[in-house]
Amino acid sequence: MSQSFRADLLRRTATAAVVLPALSYGIFRGPIWLWETLTGLCALIGLFEFGTLLEARGLKPFKVTGLLIGALAFFEVNHPGCLWPVSLWPAAALAILAAMLRRAGDLATTVPAAAGSLFGALWLGALMGTIAALRHLPSPDQGAWRVILLLFIIMTGDTLAYLVGHAIGRHRLAPNLSPGKTVEGALGGLLGGVLGALIVRILGFAALSPGEVVGLGVVVAAVGIAGDLAESLLKRWAGVKDSGTLIPGHGGVLDRSDSLLFGAPVLYYWFIFNR
Repeated sequence: MSQSFRADLLRRTATAAVVLPALSYGIFRGPIWLWETLTGLCALIGLFEFGTLLEARGLKPFKVTGLLIGALAFFEVNHPGCLWPVSLWPAAALAILAAMLRRAGDLATTVPAAAGSLFGALWLGALMGTIAALRHLPSPDQGAWRVILLLFIIMTGDTLAYLVGHAIGRHRLAPNLSPGKTVEGALGGLLGGVLGALIVRILGFAALSPGEVVGLGVVVAAVGIAGDLAESLLKRWAGVKDSGTLIPGHGGVLDRSDSLLFGAPVLYYWFIFNR
């Protein structure tokens, strides 16, 4: 076991030991509005981090417009149909187009900056909205357990993928995007996803069937791996190692939430259509 591996594992473990108990307590004991505020804050920080990726490529993001569209997406997903009787997506499209016209003199960067800002707003706003919405979907008494299920599948899968990949990983999974990830590690991640779902079922989420333990564990973990690779693609495009430095040993909010953002919609739609 290399010294760098031990140091990285120690940082990850120390961060998890502090964050997970506090987060779990807040999820179970805190009001829903507190969870929505926390996830909304994460979306906001993620939008600023994504803006730094655009800036690293010489693009000037549409910060205010992107923030407004991101907030719209967050609330639309989190409270569909509750805040306004008509769709505001046409207004969002007009807002980004109007913002483009204000920078019409810089044709080389205006369009990609607008496209990037819109992408970031939908990515962080809509997908973070699904994480928030897990607390108050139908059967709200299961809301906290749905969030814990997402966290355990992704985090247990990520940890096992890290350990297995370091121990026996030989075949590169996506060498052009993330040279450190291996096929063996990914398989370990899928097993970890099932293990995480099983732990949550044992701890108290009795409504989760054995079939859901296996199915959701594998699918959410697999989609989470795809989310990690997608963020790796963005960081390579931007030429940066981490999206931020907010979380010791884990990078920024985007670095820590990339898998969660991809995995959450799976649970979001599953519990909407199967409960």
